[in-house]
Amino acid sequence: MLVRAFFLPLRAMKSSFPGYLVSISTVICGALLCWHCANAPGPDIAPVAHQAKVEPPPLSPKLKALIEDYNRYFTQEMSNTQTPGAAVVIVVDSQVVFMQGYGKRVAGKPDSVDVHTVFRIGSLSKGFAGVLTGRLVQDRAFAWDDPVQRYFPDFTLRDRDQAKRIRLWHLLSHTTGLPYHAFTNLIEEGYDTRRIICEYFPKAPVCGVEGSFFSYQNVAFCAIEEVMKNATGKPYQQLLVEKIFQPAGMTTASCDFYSMQTCQDKARPHFQIANNAWVADTISPLYYNTAAAGGVNASIADMGEWLKVLLGCKPEVVSNATLDKVFTPVVKTGNERRIMPHWIDRDDASYAMGWRVLQHEQDTIIYHGGYVNGFKGEIALNRRDKVGICVLFNASSALSGTCVEAFFERWNLYQK
Repeated sequence: MLVRAFFLPLRAMKSSFPGYLVSISTVICGALLCWHCANAPGPDIAPVAHQAKVEPPPLSPKLKALIEDYNRYFTQEMSNTQTPGAAVVIVVDSQVVFMQGYGKRVAGKPDSVDVHTVFRIGSLSKGFAGVLTGRLVQDRAFAWDDPVQRYFPDFTLRDRDQAKRIRLWHLLSHTTGLPYHAFTNLIEEGYDTRRIICEYFPKAPVCGVEGSFFSYQNVAFCAIEEVMKNATGKPYQQLLVEKIFQPAGMTTASCDFYSMQTCQDKARPHFQIANNAWVADTISPLYYNTAAAGGVNASIADMGEWLKVLLGCKPEVVSNATLDKVFTPVVKTGNERRIMPHWIDRDDASYAMGWRVLQHEQDTIIYHGGYVNGFKGEIALNRRDKVGICVLFNASSALSGTCVEAFFERWNLYQK
């Protein structure tokens, strides 16, 4: 029944080589590494000239003390919550100042989480979609204010006039006017996104005016995949690899179920069965059918490179002007549940293009959280201070709700 389709499901809520070496053993190792990397370049890519490794400048004593303090906090909280595994990366300016894995890939097993262990990142994927859209606007594939129907003629709603007015930025800011999490349950039944949009959206009522009514979505958000495919002739996953993952140096990132299944160094998801007791589960194919909303796989090393992009340190990937647009608030999210309620006031939260924008005192924090298939992720950055943090978990640990706030509280003290 149509009415049933509107109810959101509980599950949804809820170094690379410096150059080519000549020894046979190294060539073999290099081949194995390229096989392991989800988006490693093919053999037709010419080798680059050898460059001497540049050592990063040493950390100031004050910054080193901050990182040591945060590491102590995180280690203790991992123990307190019995979280199976996690990984943290912190970037300041253009430098990864801290990166570490914690715990195990699978609870009770010997393999530890390292900086190349791949996790599913859930709705942190939406931030990639926002930036990729910006990059394609930068490339003049389309414009932010283009109507969705120009590239996806089958996109419509019960209110045909409102459907005609929907622009690309409405999709990415959750302001199409659709009900909260419309048809997310069909994702979990394995429906293809295009099928949901073409068969169910024409019957879908709207709950508010486009551009001003915020209502978080997964399916509607993913209409941007069809837009990109029809505008460029390339599927979303290919564009993400070509425009973001490869130029950013995210060598183990991917956006499909097969890559995650065949990855040798991956975390397994966990579910809580008792107080601080976790059991491992299998990797699910669900939400790879909504890649833009929740289909990215990445290691914490990948996410460190991603933070550099977001902080404007890799303008060859995306320009700072594009980032300005992507991070500009579109709509207040005060009618939604509070994000980090002990730290951010409800009225100080907005949504931009695949990103939340949070005001905390004099700071603007660009943020998103993610959950999928027992994995949890958090990413946040302060563009003014050029600092960012990402934390990935293989369980929906309570630590995920405090780790960002705990970092920025320490950062603000460091700044004084």
